[in-house]
Parts: sequence; structure tokens; C-alpha cells
Amino acid sequence: MKNVNLNALRVFSIVASHGNLQRAAEDLNLSRGAVSQRIKQLEIELGVVLLVRGARGVSLTPEGERCHAAMEDALAILDTAFVSIGEDVDRVTLHLGSSTATKWLMPRMDAFAAKFPNVFLTTQVHEQVLARSLGRNEIAIWPGKAHDTNAAHGSRRLADIRLVAVCSPDFLRPDWPIGLETLLKLPLLQDAHRRWEKLIQETGHGDTHKLLNFDRSALALDAAIGGHGVAIAPTYMVENDLQTKKLVEIWVDPDPSDDGLYVSWSKDHLGQMRIRRIVDWIASEFE
Repeated sequence: MKNVNLNALRVFSIVASHGNLQRAAEDLNLSRGAVSQRIKQLEIELGVVLLVRGARGVSLTPEGERCHAAMEDALAILDTAFVSIGEDVDRVTLHLGSSTATKWLMPRMDAFAAKFPNVFLTTQVHEQVLARSLGRNEIAIWPGKAHDTNAAHGSRRLADIRLVAVCSPDFLRPDWPIGLETLLKLPLLQDAHRRWEKLIQETGHGDTHKLLNFDRSALALDAAIGGHGVAIAPTYMVENDLQTKKLVEIWVDPDPSDDGLYVSWSKDHLGQMRIRRIVDWIASEFE
């Protein structure tokens, strides 16, 4: 094994992530020269060139790409190993998307607290599936086309992803319900999944439509509640707003989707019933 300076590897990983020596230096609270010197020393120790310096920043060589990937994998393993150190045994972390947290979890927090009064639940919101394995006292909810393939995880399908179009009750007109052709002529609110655009393309209804784009489903749904148009989202995200009459359902996608919503947890918890009870409670909320 090469005798490599671990601090230099950390510096390289941050430079590779930023693609810029100056931004990495600011992140590390070092001078640009100090960062450059540590990268050069690392290259000498490894016997390869890791970075190509250019006018707009730095780019990785093939060896640099391999080194950065190895560092990312190593850091993910360390994150998983350290996640439970110092944690209270009654603390559980739930990883999920921001809109799932806002629209599905938050209306159920009182019910969770009543069901598990001794569990301190924290949430971590992500825009992508975690790259690392789940550690002790961690659960993740995420959409996908298949069960979690991580061998360290248990996985369970919670629901099919069924898309519906919703709007404010005040937005309705006397001729509802409506067909897809009429629906697509209305102001359409969509999130980063661009579901309206995909539907327009698939149905061949052209591209002359009023589209307002948001980066999250929850923001598009809140705009629909405010009467600004029609949003499209999975049913599990809108059921609370439908029950409270903030939204009404005006169209259902007739085509079944292969996507589903899944819950995952660490297999380390196979002998600990608390995590399984929480998973069972989550699943029951989708039934």
C-alpha cells in the first residue's frame, strides 16, 4: 500500500468536487497556493497526474477520476460507519425527498409521536437516493422502478406511483370533469420531473401550453392550492390536501406506471423490533 498523506487526499477530493482551486481553497480556509502544493505533493506520492489546470478551473485526468471515485466510496463507507456514534438509542433518522417530507410526513407527525412517544425522529432531505448504505437507526423512503438492491438493506414496496391532476376548488368551472385535451389548455404547474411536458409529448398535443416550472412538487402543489393552475403529482403527496378540501382531483393518468415508492432500512436492525415497527407503521399509512 502506498504511503499517502490522508489530508492531501481530502484536499484533492474537495478540489475535484469544486473543479476549481480557488473555491476549494476558500472551502478549506487555505491559500490557493497551499492547495496547489498539496495536490502536487499527492501527485508525486502516487506517481500520476491527477489534475489538468486550465483557464476556467481544473479537470480530472483518468487517474484523477479513479482517485476521486475511490475517495467518494471511502467517505460513504465512513459516513455509514460513523452515523450511529454518539447517537441516542431512541433517535431515528428518516431520509426522504423534500416534497415527500412536506406533503406526506408532516401531516402525520402527530400520529407518529402518539404511536412512538419515546422515539426522537429527525429527517434528512435529499434530492437523490443516498449513495451510501444506511446505518443503524436510519430509514429511507424513495421512489424507484425496483426494490433497493443494496445487499445491506431490507426493502419494502409502499405504493404504486399513480399520477393525478389537482387544482383548487375555486379554480373549477361548470363543465368539469374534463378530458385531457381540455386539461392541457389550462395553466399547468409542474416540478423538476417535468411530467406535463412528457404527457404533452406522449399525447402529441403540441407545445403551445402555459407551463409554470418549480423545482419541487410541494411548491407546484402549493401554487395549485393558491389557484394558479393545475398541478400533477403522485396520489400519496396530495391525499392530505384532498381530504382537507384544499385541492380537488380532476384527472387521473390512465396509464399504469412501473415506478413505485419504497422504504429501506439497514439489515443490522433485523433483531431490533423498534425499527421494524416504524417501517410497519409507515407501510400502514400507505394502505
